Amino acid sequence: MIPWQTYAERYPMLTAALTRARLGDRMSHAYLLVTSNPDYRAEFPLLLAALRICGNLRPDGGPCLDCGECRQLLGGVYPDYHVLAPTSKAREIVIGKDSSEPDTLRWFEAQFHLSSVSASGWKIGVVQEADTMNESAQNAFLKTLEEPPGKCLFVLTTGRPSALLPTIRSRCQLLSLTDNRCEYKFPRCSDVPAILENLVLQDTRSLMRTEYCTRALLEISSSLQTAAQETAQERWKARLEAAKELENAGVKLIERRIDGESGSEYRRSREQFISLIHAWFAQVALLTEDVPPEMMPNPEILPDPAKVLSRFTPERARRMLDAAENLIGALHTNVNDELAFRTFCLSINLMLKKTTPSRN
Repeated sequence: MIPWQTYAERYPMLTAALTRARLGDRMSHAYLLVTSNPDYRAEFPLLLAALRICGNLRPDGGPCLDCGECRQLLGGVYPDYHVLAPTSKAREIVIGKDSSEPDTLRWFEAQFHLSSVSASGWKIGVVQEADTMNESAQNAFLKTLEEPPGKCLFVLTTGRPSALLPTIRSRCQLLSLTDNRCEYKFPRCSDVPAILENLVLQDTRSLMRTEYCTRALLEISSSLQTAAQETAQERWKARLEAAKELENAGVKLIERRIDGESGSEYRRSREQFISLIHAWFAQVALLTEDVPPEMMPNPEILPDPAKVLSRFTPERARRMLDAAENLIGALHTNVNDELAFRTFCLSINLMLKKTTPSRN
């Protein structure tokens, strides 16, 4: 987990404003966290919650992350920390029939009308991927944001703020954690650039090489589901063990949340996997347009610039990028992964077999 100090170094003005608000007891009741970085969306709400409930703030105003409340929060056992996230196959947050239907807006809102059982008395509500709330759910949540229960902090996260209703955005304080790069973190992410280099930058072309690269990409794709399940189970392990000492309904609810978070983590990893393939080809295209390597958003995944420039014209690089974009389109629909990756790798192989005039 990224510590508070790291965020303070990356976003000093934002964290300074938050700590001043906390010290003056002027923190907002609702924040809208906007960032394209999935790690920030997962971690910063926890740190923001720690800032709110911490009883032993650091000298700089940040949360200590070591007191009893902070440890409960970071350990996943703070009793008044509630998360709403899309868990259905439609990847949509809906209102729900009533408060007894888990992972719906009505269930989520009901948690904040119960008495707090934490020492601090604060209840924390996090809506992950708030842009997946349908319009009805957003309208229903608006009343809670306008008239929040006492001692409640809401944090909405999104990478697509334009998908939220203007009325939702206007009732939250905006926290923008922007950067010029994406942190790729998914199983075997470091293998992907080497696979693409093997597919694209070898002197000799062959169907055997193309088949090898196709299988390597498919293996990574198929491993994401298992890894997501393991990650979600580890995150909820402490709360699941604690719930087993309580009523059976609590265990079933947490098991459902594990399934939901597993699906969400899988989609996050899959999106990063697809994004990394696209970013690799996009940066190859930028190299052929004479953009210097140090200007790239992710120079760590760049192939050898000299090798790229000796082999590709801007036209050919753009055609490969088009193929990568076609792959994204296919993988975002119901096209079978194996068919999508085989089509993509074969199209790259056929492109590279055709003669292309030298850049010189």
